[in-house]
Amino acid sequence: MPLTRLFSLSALVGCVALLLVAPVVAQTSQGTEAQDQETAAETPAASATAVLATVDGTDITLGDVIAIRQQLPEQYLQLPDEVLMSGIVDQLAEQIMLENAARADGLDKHPIVEVIVRNQTRAVLADAYLRQSLRELITDERIAEAYEAQFVDAEPVVELRAAHILVETEDEATAIKAEIDAGADFAAKASEHGTDGTASRGGDLGWFVRGQMVPEFADAAFALEPGQISGPVQTPFGWHLIRVDERRDQPVPALDEVREDIIGELSQEVSAEVLTGLRKDTEIVRTLENAPASAIRADELLEN
Repeated sequence: MPLTRLFSLSALVGCVALLLVAPVVAQTSQGTEAQDQETAAETPAASATAVLATVDGTDITLGDVIAIRQQLPEQYLQLPDEVLMSGIVDQLAEQIMLENAARADGLDKHPIVEVIVRNQTRAVLADAYLRQSLRELITDERIAEAYEAQFVDAEPVVELRAAHILVETEDEATAIKAEIDAGADFAAKASEHGTDGTASRGGDLGWFVRGQMVPEFADAAFALEPGQISGPVQTPFGWHLIRVDERRDQPVPALDEVREDIIGELSQEVSAEVLTGLRKDTEIVRTLENAPASAIRADELLEN
């Protein structure tokens, strides 16, 4: 029978997650007072090389378990440590048994196994190198420079606080505008006639910048001064009456508020820098003509 599937790290994580479900109710329902009273002095010193189990001579270390735990779905990380530890060790033991059986059958030499192991090894090493590069190159100084450039030294961003009334037709918008010009309350009319979710709060849109709105709406709104109400404005959503309440320069956020966003942006920038640097010292010869593009779907080539 051709081998078409292989346990990968992601599959192992999934198996661990399933394994952890069964004992959760029983273990979490037991009292934990005795565990809570355990002192730090009674807990052995941790080491990544600490052996937690041995399966036919193969050790399962604390480092192995931590590496799996780091990739578990978030919901499983809320489980008691004892449940996580035991579940992962049990699953790793089963994986070792299956691995040994696979090697005994020569499956480690199967084409699909060799290819997937090679690809996964490459992916893990590439990810490790890139993560190391990001740690080294995204310094506090670089984060501060990006913050200054993006928020402190940049041109102020104007934002508006406004409300609107959204209706289906221009005639309806025109009639409502005439009532407001005659003294009707804008918020009351928005609650009465508005067709979107803002109707329940009198049409209030809160604060927004130009790019958050469709161009037709933004152009009309940013042309108004506080207190002014537009005539009917058409957008893909219908016809709007817009009232601008306040206009201000967007407040500059504190560095801590946007630190993670800046790191995310710098990560893309630095990743590109790292790859550009590597390409300068790397010879890449593409010989795609050695196989037709349709061969990418020839799964049978790896099933023999």
